[in-house]
Amino acid sequence: MTVDVDAVCFDLDDTLCTYTQSSADVLSQAFERVGVVRLWTVDDYHARYRDYLDESAHVDDLRRRCFADLAVAAGADRETGLAVADEYSAVRDQNAVDLLPGAREVVETLGDRHRLGLVTNGAPEMQREKLAAIGLSDSFDAVVYAGYDAAAKPASEPFEVALDALGSAPDRAAHVGNSLSSDVAGARAAGLRSIWVPFGDDCPETPDPAPDHTLGSIADLATPP
Repeated sequence: MTVDVDAVCFDLDDTLCTYTQSSADVLSQAFERVGVVRLWTVDDYHARYRDYLDESAHVDDLRRRCFADLAVAAGADRETGLAVADEYSAVRDQNAVDLLPGAREVVETLGDRHRLGLVTNGAPEMQREKLAAIGLSDSFDAVVYAGYDAAAKPASEPFEVALDALGSAPDRAAHVGNSLSSDVAGARAAGLRSIWVPFGDDCPETPDPAPDHTLGSIADLATPP
């Protein structure tokens, strides 16, 4: 990281860690346990996730509201959606996450020279479990659960909250994440430098919005751009 950067913020999911079981598999198991055919996809769920943040105090409540509406949209009843949501929660283990290769070393290395923040879209209780599972609970000087402590990414607010807690400013900070639409767009909106680390096959030839830097993996940040 260049010497004029004094704070580095990270995304969590698919940037530092990833579920050992995909969300698509969890949803499929939930449908099977309820005994109904697949009525919607994980992409449908993710597309509507933010619509329920303001009215939900807990991720399980958010999912029940969302799945009930998705069930009705698919021609089923709300009770079916609620049942699928409950089974999804039963199958999903927030502790079943793996630290991505090199992530711990990067966090430790950058933490020696920078103040570190975590800006993650996700319910606090859910994200705290993941941080504990991967051993990074005490690695960040500031943690912002976007959508709960502040507006969800890509809004600029969660980055502003993090930088205020870190005692930094946008022109002295960078954000690292895997999502173009949440991390890169949000960092740009808040004026931070954006470092994009594509996850899986999500790597378009011409990323939009364009990040300031693109890395092949989180481990590459051990020798910062």
